[in-house]
Amino acid sequence: MSQRRKVSHALQSSCQTKTAQRPETLLGDDDDEEGTQPSSSQVQRGLDRLTPAQVDLKMSEVVQFFLVKDQKKMPIRRADIVKHVLKEYRNIYPEIMKRVERTLEQVFGLKVVEIDIKNHVYMLINKLESVEGAAFSVGPSTPKSGLLFVILSIVFMKGGVVKESLVWNTLKKLRVDPGREKHEEFGDVKKMVTDEFVRQRYLEYVRVPHTEPVEFEFHWGQRADIEVSKVKLLEFMGQLHDQDPKSWSQQYREATNPAPGTSIPAPGTSSQRQSSQR
Repeated sequence: MSQRRKVSHALQSSCQTKTAQRPETLLGDDDDEEGTQPSSSQVQRGLDRLTPAQVDLKMSEVVQFFLVKDQKKMPIRRADIVKHVLKEYRNIYPEIMKRVERTLEQVFGLKVVEIDIKNHVYMLINKLESVEGAAFSVGPSTPKSGLLFVILSIVFMKGGVVKESLVWNTLKKLRVDPGREKHEEFGDVKKMVTDEFVRQRYLEYVRVPHTEPVEFEFHWGQRADIEVSKVKLLEFMGQLHDQDPKSWSQQYREATNPAPGTSIPAPGTSSQRQSSQR
């Protein structure tokens, strides 16, 4: 509890005041806005110019940034951390991130996962959920997550890629019409699916090349790979169609025997699934 209070106090301090004694700069003249990964010597030089209190405060500000972004299930970009929080402290980014990851894990029970290594994009995973099962391991708990669950079920059953027209037609059968101006529960359904769920990385919304009029597909997203139980999706489809989940042999194999190391796909993987699976 003492560590939690310490972090809470630091977070409050960061909201009330910025560091009073900032160094003139922690950067060389040739550093760009986002900065390349600093060397260990650059990190050490940056730390030497700061007091422990300054480092702790900046770490707390980054923790707060992560928590605020995670409230909306938004991925966190390294570029945004540097631009909006670290600023002239960006040369100690590796050390700050070590402390941020440790604090989020020990105090809040959250694990930092880098879902895009090339562009340095992170997301937070609840460690408790990781131990007990995926976030959707017992099915959706809200109408919005229920809508997402249905869409992910469709995408999963089609091999990870499905035309948007099939998704919209399926939702219409469930009396959730994306063409309506406003749904009483979800508001603008199409915007929620193609914007919110996509920004949260549960889905990818990809234009199909060489189509006229223009067509789009939904692809399985990176966050879904981490948080969503494919076994539960398959059980849901079995209940919906009154069918044994094992009768979908390909999907059953994928759900019950995931390939090692595929829970977090390499950048671009989910966008490159074969069209033959559509």
